[in-house]
Amino acid sequence: MKKTGLYFGSFNPIHNGHLALGHYFLKNSPLDEIRFIISPQNPFKKNQNLLPEKARLEMARCAIEELAGFSYSTIEFELSKSNYTYDTLKFITQKEPLTAFSLLMGEDNLAFFHQWKNFNEILELVTLYIYPRANSEPAIESFSNHPKIKWFKAPTLDFSASDIRERIHLGKTIAHLVPDAVRKEIEVKQYYS
Repeated sequence: MKKTGLYFGSFNPIHNGHLALGHYFLKNSPLDEIRFIISPQNPFKKNQNLLPEKARLEMARCAIEELAGFSYSTIEFELSKSNYTYDTLKFITQKEPLTAFSLLMGEDNLAFFHQWKNFNEILELVTLYIYPRANSEPAIESFSNHPKIKWFKAPTLDFSASDIRERIHLGKTIAHLVPDAVRKEIEVKQYYS
C-alpha cells in the first residue's frame, strides 16, 4: 500500500522550509510521497495578501517539478469554497482507497486541533505526523499519546511566508529562501511587490 503525506497550506509562496520539511518526512518516516494540497483560503485566516490559487499552484509546480517523491493537488480548488480539512480528507480517502494517508501538521496547529470540524473523524481517516514549531502551545493531553498521532523531531526551520512577502515588498533578496524557479516566477509576475 502506498503511503502519502498530505501537506496542506496556502503556500503563499511555497518556500525552502516547506521543501526541507517534505524531504525530512520522506527520509525519516514510512512515507513514499509528499503531496502538497494548495488551499484556496484557510477558514481560520483572512489574508489580504493571498495570491490567486492558480498563481500559488504554479509556484508549487515550479518548486517541486524536478523533485522525486513530491506532488501537488488541486483537489481543494474543486470542492466548495467553504471547505474544511475533514471534507477534503474524506473525499481523498474515498477516491484513493488503496493509499494510506497521513496529515503533516505543525505542533502549533495540534494545540487547536480539537476545534477543527470533525476532528475525531479526521483521526479515523488519517494518521497525524506532528513536527515541532517554535513557541507552540502544548496540545491537549488526550493527543499526547493518541495512537493515530505520531511525533517527529523534524528540525525547527526559521522560514515564514509573511517574512518573504515583506522582503519582496521592501526590495530585499529572497534567493536563499525560495527555490530559484519560484524566485524567477515571483520576479517575472511581480508578485507581492
